[in-house]
Amino acid sequence: MSKRRVIPGFGLTMGFTISYLGLIILIPLAALFIKAAGLGWAQWWTLLSSPRVIAATKLTFGASAAAAGVSVVLGLLVTWVLVRYQFPGRRLLDAMVDLPFALPTAVAGITLTQIYAPNGWIGQYIAEFAKWLLDTFHPGGWIGAQLQDFATKGAAYSPLGVFIALTFIGFPFVVRTLQPVMEDLGSEIEEAAATLGAGRWTVFRRVILPLLVPALITGFTLAFARAIGEYGSVIFISGNLPMKTEILPLLIVAQLEQFKYEAAAVIASAMLVVSFALLFLINLLQRRLDWQNR
Repeated sequence: MSKRRVIPGFGLTMGFTISYLGLIILIPLAALFIKAAGLGWAQWWTLLSSPRVIAATKLTFGASAAAAGVSVVLGLLVTWVLVRYQFPGRRLLDAMVDLPFALPTAVAGITLTQIYAPNGWIGQYIAEFAKWLLDTFHPGGWIGAQLQDFATKGAAYSPLGVFIALTFIGFPFVVRTLQPVMEDLGSEIEEAAATLGAGRWTVFRRVILPLLVPALITGFTLAFARAIGEYGSVIFISGNLPMKTEILPLLIVAQLEQFKYEAAAVIASAMLVVSFALLFLINLLQRRLDWQNR
């Protein structure tokens, strides 16, 4: 005799879950790989090894990883302030963290472009500082070329602009992942460590930080995954220059506009495989850290 469940409806809800995942996720992904299979392996290799695709791949994954890393550091500081301190305007600051979630990405991209353009509020100072460095130190090579770009374009229309946009959209994931974990920690463990003679830095490094590492990795993973597929906020501030500021999602759209559906599917499939591999490794590391902390 089978054991009767207290809460009924498992079969119905399980069937709905499988159907939902199949229609929304599995079938579209299968169609993507089937479309990409229309090209042979030689054409796959020729397309993916082209200089334009390689440059877009480096910028997409490199800027996404850098933005997620910076979001982890800044998110930890902001979460610490929101959880551990009471001050006027705290609720307003807490609500502003979710602004990138609610703001349309195209609006965010236009706003960031206006701010970091060479005549923008912040971009003009970046351009002046780059000109001062060029006139004072006269650097050459790659550094000189980058400073020359900043002097003429500000932070917009450059890889730095891509990094700024990806940091903007990924930052809330870190804060909202860390916040409940830090709220559950309380201050008892800090007080216990302090009574044993540990200093503030030792308490943070040896007691608090190890407990936050799994949440930090989760926040990094979410911000990284979000940044890889970002399109709307990047296309305006990047300038979309091939071999310089072109990201993979934009390259896929460019292939679709030229009716090269198989080529777009190949790039998207390769991007998906690499993303899954990176996320799998990050989750594996997180599980290992969770096991060590038990």
